[in-house]
Amino acid sequence: QVQLIESGGGLVQAGGSLRLSCAAPGRTFGSAVMAWFRQAPGKEREFVALHWIGGSTDYADSAEGRFTISEDSAKNTVYLQMNSLKPEDTAIYYCAAHYRGNYYSTSSYQYWGQGTQVTVSS
Repeated sequence: QVQLIESGGGLVQAGGSLRLSCAAPGRTFGSAVMAWFRQAPGKEREFVALHWIGGSTDYADSAEGRFTISEDSAKNTVYLQMNSLKPEDTAIYYCAAHYRGNYYSTSSYQYWGQGTQVTVSS
């Protein structure tokens, strides 16, 4: 069974930073794309950032310029560095492994972590 294990969430003041980690032990599921999504209370889960195995990245407009996704292949770990955090960034953040189809749609991702809570106070 594939496991994705997120960590690094917490409570931070607006303007602060957090780094989320997503460990994929023994990553053998063949996904070339790993992504972060988030879900705020009462809202649908939304795309935040993705990382192709070759190093290319893409971001939601809300994350562009503030968040950075990266991967340490030796550790099978994907990171999301979040700077200049805003209260509207408050959500549960999930990492996911792409399966097929639209990279920005949750339905295209086969494996998900359990989520990590990020709360940004004003």
